[in-house]
Amino acid sequence: MDPWVQRQAAEIARRAERELEALVAVSSPSGDVHGAEECAAVCAALLPADAQVERPACSSPGHAPDLLARVGGTGTRRILLLGHVDTVVAHEHHKPLRRDGEQLLGSGTVDMKGGVVLALGALRALTERRADYAEAALLLVCDEEWRTAAFAHTERFAGFDACLCFEGGARTPEGEEGVVVRRKAAGTLRVRARGRAAHSGSAPDRGRNALLALAAAAQAVAGCHDPSGPDHLTAVPTVMHAGDAFNVVPGEGELVSDMRADSSDAFERVTAAIPEEVGGATLHPEMVRLWPGMDSTDATVGLLERASAALGRPVAAMRRGGASDASHFAAAIPVTVDGLGPRGGAAHNPDEYVVEESFATRAAVALAVAQAALSP
Repeated sequence: MDPWVQRQAAEIARRAERELEALVAVSSPSGDVHGAEECAAVCAALLPADAQVERPACSSPGHAPDLLARVGGTGTRRILLLGHVDTVVAHEHHKPLRRDGEQLLGSGTVDMKGGVVLALGALRALTERRADYAEAALLLVCDEEWRTAAFAHTERFAGFDACLCFEGGARTPEGEEGVVVRRKAAGTLRVRARGRAAHSGSAPDRGRNALLALAAAAQAVAGCHDPSGPDHLTAVPTVMHAGDAFNVVPGEGELVSDMRADSSDAFERVTAAIPEEVGGATLHPEMVRLWPGMDSTDATVGLLERASAALGRPVAAMRRGGASDASHFAAAIPVTVDGLGPRGGAAHNPDEYVVEESFATRAAVALAVAQAALSP
């Protein structure tokens, strides 16, 4: 292993649990301004001492500003490290960090405060290599988990030489360290139902049941689910609301579905499958979130070869179905690599965790990839 990679990975791992505990102690559901500000303060304290800190406006209105830290060098290349501090966990369900054997459990540990810890460590490590770059930047956003607005930061970093995103890491089935170079497009479909309310006991047939219409819409969405098909489409109804009282025919309601596919064109088939009306209640579909796919496979072949040499073992290209802010940058920064965070599991789940040992191994992977990006 390259000596700089080995030494700096050990230093990142030495500090990782303490830094992760500080970040996970902050409950920061997406959209919560106070939680985002607390996370920004923790991250700012862990930055290199001479980093220039900015707070650019968040893509989503009403959110706290994002955090951007920049370190200057004497070289010519520019590299962006990327992460997010928001979670999907509401305040009342937040869990601080605790240990269970080799696992560190807590809200947002793998998605993605563990990755933020590695990104902060990588930026500190890069201060030793200032001759290799003109600028090393770290962007931490606070709205990744539920953003429906357009992503605001792509243009600012267009033309950078590499983007490294620190979502959770993984190994291949053969046990090699993997990084993500391909992701699906992601879409959120909302269907509103408009019916007619009526007394469910004395006049049920005067109503037009929005709940039944939404149930039919949910079945239509699920009927498009085809993960083994040509577009690898997943179409999953996730949230439904209809009705306000047990004795009233629901007059309106809403269904939300999550979709992922190799191409966003596949989402049009799902929208087209929604019937216009069911039992007199009309259905009105609309896309409220559409994230692009990402495919950096060809652009990263040489990068991963150089990273493998620096690591002393293979760094393998992988694909993943989940969405990520890396996808927004991939079109503007062809050398975009994701999945550089620690290994863990149960993301968006009360039992979310990272594997403590993986902080050292994944820090080494991230640093090897960063070194390769700066030494073409």
